[in-house]
Amino acid sequence: MSATQILVFMVMAGIAAYVQTLTGFAFGLILMAAVALGEILPLRDAAVVTGLLTLVNAAVMLRNGWTEVLKRQFLLVLLSSLPSLVVGYFVLEHLADQGLVILRILLGAIIIVSSLQLIMPPKREQRLASDRSFVAFGSISGLMSGLFSTSGPPLVYHFYRQPLPLLAIRETLVAIFGVNSLIRLGVVFADGTFPDKRYWVAFLAIIPVVAGTQLARRFPPPISPQTLKKIVFILLCASGASLALPAIPAALRMAGY
Repeated sequence: MSATQILVFMVMAGIAAYVQTLTGFAFGLILMAAVALGEILPLRDAAVVTGLLTLVNAAVMLRNGWTEVLKRQFLLVLLSSLPSLVVGYFVLEHLADQGLVILRILLGAIIIVSSLQLIMPPKREQRLASDRSFVAFGSISGLMSGLFSTSGPPLVYHFYRQPLPLLAIRETLVAIFGVNSLIRLGVVFADGTFPDKRYWVAFLAIIPVVAGTQLARRFPPPISPQTLKKIVFILLCASGASLALPAIPAALRMAGY
């Protein structure tokens, strides 16, 4: 990584942590989009770095918030996400070796669809959803965590529909993101695919992640949350389109069209 790439990555990590703290999700989406567009890191290694930084962000946010975690929902989601997380991880490994074009289209599509939650917030239900629904959304979340360390979107959608205290929802989501990231790192170590030493400098982004998280708590932006979400939505959609659209012609050629 060049000095410019390192600087850009650290700045984007700080911005992603700032936005994550204010909006409740989007850390992985922002960071993976920046990495893929700038070709700063291979996507496989970027997912590892993003997972570690997500863990740091979660630890900072949860220093005093563990008591608010919804234990039953936390366990349901966590246990159901484990198998699909492993599946997602090995799908990424396969595509990283065989289908980088498909990987870019998939990541771009996930970024665009997930960003819709920023401007289309879920409607709150009157009754708490069944345990099976938390298991189902946990499985989808695990798959996305295994693929790109972006487990947030399906869980954010499902949890914010529930008639539960907003603080408890936020802290539960952050706890899930953190534990999923820790488990994914364990899978990476077990598989022997930790990033090469030349990419370890990316872990310096821990510093701006901690700073971004603290800044968001102490100095929120002088704009409404709705305006912030619209800005992030536009940027994410543009990033997702920039990733996916140029790769579609190559994918069609590969398919013989």
